[in-house]
Amino acid sequence: MADKGHLCLRGLIFLSSLLTGTSGIDETHVFIKSGENVHLSCNNALPDCKSTHWIYNGISHSETVELTAGGIKKTGIERHERLSLGYNCSLNIMNVTEEDYGSYTCRQYVNDKQQGTDARVSLHVLRVSSSSSQTEISAGRSVTLSCQLYSFAGVSCDRWIHSEGIELFWVNQAGVKLMRSDSRYQISAPGHCISTLNTTLLNEDHNREWRCQLTQGNQVKISATYTVKISAGFWSHLTTTLSPNMITDPGKTELSRTTGSLFREILIILETAVFAAPTVILLQIICARRAGRKNSQHLEEI
Repeated sequence: MADKGHLCLRGLIFLSSLLTGTSGIDETHVFIKSGENVHLSCNNALPDCKSTHWIYNGISHSETVELTAGGIKKTGIERHERLSLGYNCSLNIMNVTEEDYGSYTCRQYVNDKQQGTDARVSLHVLRVSSSSSQTEISAGRSVTLSCQLYSFAGVSCDRWIHSEGIELFWVNQAGVKLMRSDSRYQISAPGHCISTLNTTLLNEDHNREWRCQLTQGNQVKISATYTVKISAGFWSHLTTTLSPNMITDPGKTELSRTTGSLFREILIILETAVFAAPTVILLQIICARRAGRKNSQHLEEI
């Protein structure tokens, strides 16, 4: 019984060290948005990197993968082409995806014996995606944007982000937080690590950036954007260009609308003229031929 109690106590101490970070491991947190390149520093590196091993843990502790050994990159692993060793034995990851999030441990071995403590880097990946697979969306259609933080730091993402005082939310182009009270947007958060924004697109939304921002305290850690492309013809482009929403001076709003209407009327006249011109020319040719025939008949009668 005493042995079992002692074993249980040791297990509790080990578990506590994992959750509280008191196991003597040097740990840093890196935030990156998907699609970018990231540089993970090895804070316990020895000279020439021949003793350096990089180890990866994903969502489960059982998914331990050795990425480098003795300063040499492993070749028989996934994402091999996107990994490389950099300055001071750092690990470089190209074109980060949401599958790259997790815990990266830099460990030193000399003569098959571990030297010093581990240097751990927790990589958190932020990604913004659209519900539409099309690159261009028509005005008037509804679109849902999803912002998700992929994170694993020994506990679930929701638990970790809540305990660290991290917040995920949407902001407009001026950096002002979008509120759920705004009738144009429907914002929901199924969890602390995901936020969705639904809106009906307007013509003036063309090339607009929708930004998801991650903050810790009052400090912005990272943000990711999604640019909307409106698929429309000339008219929507003209409406976007002359939109009153793009005019900061209220006194010019009515002038903009009047100018837009005037341009539309002029263009309608021009389009009508272009289409009518061939018909007019054809009628002129027919009339000219008929007049020529009448003149010929008149001369023959004389």
